[in-house]
Amino acid sequence: MKIERIEAIPYSIPYAKPLKFASGQVTEADHVLIRVHTDEGIVGTADTPPRPYTYGETQDSIVSVVTKIFAPAVVGLDPMDRQKIHAILSRTIHNQTAKGGLDIALWDIIGQAANAPVSSLLGGYTDAMDVSHMLGFQPAQKLLDEALRFRSDYGINTFKLKVGRRPLALDIEACHVLREGLGQDTELYLDANRGWTANEAMEVLRQTDGLGLSLLEEPCDAKEAMSRRRLVDKSPIPVVGDESVPTAGDVSRELLSGGCNAISIKTARSGFTEAQQILGLCTGLGVDVVMGNQIDTQIGTVATVTFGAAHEATSRRAGELSNFLDMSDDLLAEPLVIKDGKISVRQVPGVGAAIDEAKLAQYRQDNK
Repeated sequence: MKIERIEAIPYSIPYAKPLKFASGQVTEADHVLIRVHTDEGIVGTADTPPRPYTYGETQDSIVSVVTKIFAPAVVGLDPMDRQKIHAILSRTIHNQTAKGGLDIALWDIIGQAANAPVSSLLGGYTDAMDVSHMLGFQPAQKLLDEALRFRSDYGINTFKLKVGRRPLALDIEACHVLREGLGQDTELYLDANRGWTANEAMEVLRQTDGLGLSLLEEPCDAKEAMSRRRLVDKSPIPVVGDESVPTAGDVSRELLSGGCNAISIKTARSGFTEAQQILGLCTGLGVDVVMGNQIDTQIGTVATVTFGAAHEATSRRAGELSNFLDMSDDLLAEPLVIKDGKISVRQVPGVGAAIDEAKLAQYRQDNK
């Protein structure tokens, strides 16, 4: 089997409810659909989310690097030869989501060729993942109303609160209101998206002590190295690396330097292959992991569930899997279902991201 051609299709779907956070906001899914075609008719599919304020990638840059640099170099190769293909991709620095999307598409081909779900090929630990929902910037009472609705409608009982606002009192109030309104049995954790300084994060931890918060993600820029190490050392809860750890090498640097002591794994930026390397580092060092969300579509969420359910360590915590519910539409032919706070692994060959072709034609932006 050989790779015959690669498509990078830009598309845009509005969000019915934009998500606002410290490093930006998302009002539409202006993503790129990756399709790797083989000479045997098997097609691997993945979604790539541009996040210029996080990784520097844009929709145009992903299309360009995939079609002009990666595709000419890997067309004609066997999609089973992932390490050979990754060696070629690694010659180009950065472009993490473009590389991650290609990797997921290759795994999708492998699963289809083997007539097996990719989650089983990766490890097959469980058949579903608990769901965590991200709450963006809103007044405290609206945050509570949203959380209560998601708990009632979908059975979700883990919430990640986007923080990093100034004045700090806005986020501190939100923490207290959510805890009081949701009770002690609901898991709450914070993500500041580098919005604070390390010292501001320490003050927030002081004023939320006793609320039972479980994690603090990217409280400040990792470049604030000395203060961040002091924060990690003094924090009563794990400090999660996310934007600062897009690659396995970054994970090693931040963990060994004391820049964080837990890791967010996002298949959108690592694919499955590097995500396995990151997970191996974390499990070997006894470091907690959480399956993160790149404000993914349902296609991206399917990939997260595929990887997260495959391994014991990534199944311990609820994965961030529900923000596709804020979109006005999606490309997945068979929509995802959240039942009793869980999303099930798709028991089909490959990843299970079959596309609704009519919707792709409606939302694609390359006029084809």
